[in-house]
Amino acid sequence: MGNAVTRWIGDVILKAMGWTLVGKLPNLKKAIIIGGPHTSNWDLFLAMGSMLSVGLKFSWMMKKEAFIWPLGRLWKALGGIPIDRKAKTDVMSQIKDWFDQRDSIWLGITPEGTRSRVDSYKTGYLRIAKAVGVPLFIVGIDAENKRIVLDQIWEPHSDIDTENAAIKSYIDAHYVGIRN
Repeated sequence: MGNAVTRWIGDVILKAMGWTLVGKLPNLKKAIIIGGPHTSNWDLFLAMGSMLSVGLKFSWMMKKEAFIWPLGRLWKALGGIPIDRKAKTDVMSQIKDWFDQRDSIWLGITPEGTRSRVDSYKTGYLRIAKAVGVPLFIVGIDAENKRIVLDQIWEPHSDIDTENAAIKSYIDAHYVGIRN
């Protein structure tokens, strides 16, 4: 996505906030990005700056009611996927269809499901990864050193609860959010 100008804009956003981006993206057509710990509204600006900086277009889910004029077009342009929580098809089916209709797609999810510190992550990101058959890519927020870390691919391989606990433990051991 983008070009030299949009990458420059991403770099400027990160530098203006005093953050750096480290690591590199894997060569994958489809993945689910899990970013954590997600503890602040500033995480959105860091994510958007990082996305622009590396030229990655990733998408994210938002309730369809938020896609009203005048913001609807903006949310879609920024990668928003309108989710109909009242539809006959559940969210999992909507996202699976969405993945199936695209050759290349990265979906960003914050596994906490909130901006607060949590004892355990929600499991939707793992259920989606298993349903669509894509790996996870961990992106960590290292607030102590003001770094966004493009960390590693994580292939889900065990039951959801065990996997979820292992991922949370990994992120907790390596990263600290803006508001811990």
